[in-house]
Amino acid sequence: MGNKHTVSVIVPAYNIEDLIEKCVDSLAGQDYPAELFEIILVDDGSTDSTPDKVDELSRKYPNVRAIHKENGGSSSARNAGIDIACGEYIGFVDSDDYVSENMYSSLVEAAVRTGADMVQVSRDEISESGERLPDVVVPPGEETVISPGEHMRTLLMHTGDASFCTKLTRRSLFTNKMRFPEGELNEDFYLMIHMLPLVNRLVILPGQYYHVFYRTGSNSRKKSEDRDYFPPVFTDIVRNADVALSLVRENYPELVEVAERFGYVQRLDYLLHIPISLMNKENRFYEGVSQRIRADMHKILTNKYLTAKQKAYLFVLSLNPKAIRKLHARIRGL
Repeated sequence: MGNKHTVSVIVPAYNIEDLIEKCVDSLAGQDYPAELFEIILVDDGSTDSTPDKVDELSRKYPNVRAIHKENGGSSSARNAGIDIACGEYIGFVDSDDYVSENMYSSLVEAAVRTGADMVQVSRDEISESGERLPDVVVPPGEETVISPGEHMRTLLMHTGDASFCTKLTRRSLFTNKMRFPEGELNEDFYLMIHMLPLVNRLVILPGQYYHVFYRTGSNSRKKSEDRDYFPPVFTDIVRNADVALSLVRENYPELVEVAERFGYVQRLDYLLHIPISLMNKENRFYEGVSQRIRADMHKILTNKYLTAKQKAYLFVLSLNPKAIRKLHARIRGL
């Protein structure tokens, strides 16, 4: 294939001085023509030496652009990158991850050959000790083409990949309304389910070209030493489950029961992680989650997509959530 398709890859960077260089080196080392491949580094108000590192990398590589902004979170940084991206296709890489040298040539080739608006590679996860972790999403055995509805179904069944980092997406899909939600931690899922109705098809490649570096101190894992700390991602996933159900009713009515199952599983996850000290009537979000499970118990018990174990957990939690959580915590030694 004669390469003529431009690609922009956006890397949000915040206090990542030790890892940003490895990430950018892996992007600058792509076997895709550098003149067609721009790398946009967005320093999101870092307070360490990341701003200097970002500028240094932009001087080192001709196709690296660096911008600096006030801290606003990963979504804000990604959106700032989208605003200035010039590529026909857009990709994203988290600044503590890295990619194989043929990732973007493989993605572009598949996108052009199939005409797909969105193409995805598979990923692996590497621990801080260098150990390969179990696959979060199982790669397909061969190149697979699926419809937006089929992808929505995999996301709702927790078997699909909502991440934009493993994907190359046609830039025209990122309209003014199609941006990452700022101030939320489940931002990829939120944007993905809103964008899917605009996508013609999704192509999934089996190659694991995206490498996630699993840091024990990042995102929802930070402050884990505080027993009363409750990562906000657990409330975000419940809210997004309700958004997903609304979108499914509008665009994929055949998936309503699957979407309801998704909402129940997200609420179960919420109830199994919330600190017992926060399970009280003053916590209105908690009260809403508990009341929803009690009100929907018949639908829960008859939902064919929930496992027997999930139904059992939801049933006993509907009776006395605080007592069951105490028992669950005791069994887990928390």
